[in-house]
Amino acid sequence: QVQLVESGGGLVLPGGSLSLSCTTSRSIFSLNYIGWYRQAPGKQREFIAGVTSGGSTNYADSVKGRFTISRDVAKNTVYLQMNSLKVEDTAVYTCNTVRGTSNYWGQGTQVTVSS
Repeated sequence: QVQLVESGGGLVLPGGSLSLSCTTSRSIFSLNYIGWYRQAPGKQREFIAGVTSGGSTNYADSVKGRFTISRDVAKNTVYLQMNSLKVEDTAVYTCNTVRGTSNYWGQGTQVTVSS
């Protein structure tokens, strides 16, 4: 079993920055992939960014150049640095991993971009 705990959400002005954290209960090296997803009201959940156990990253086109995913293996934590935030980035952000045949999700953290 894997527990994922997100933190760092909040209210930010358009153009501002926010950093989210996802702390796992298992070593990051034991998890093949950790991804960040978001879901805005009335919309489907969408993939944002992910990182493999080897450190390779990938991003959705909508956030490339603005968001950066990174990790601290000693802290079992994956970060999502979000810059140049837009109103349309408003959503609940959740991290996810798969271990074996089980899919694990955190509880999510709200990000609101508004003036």
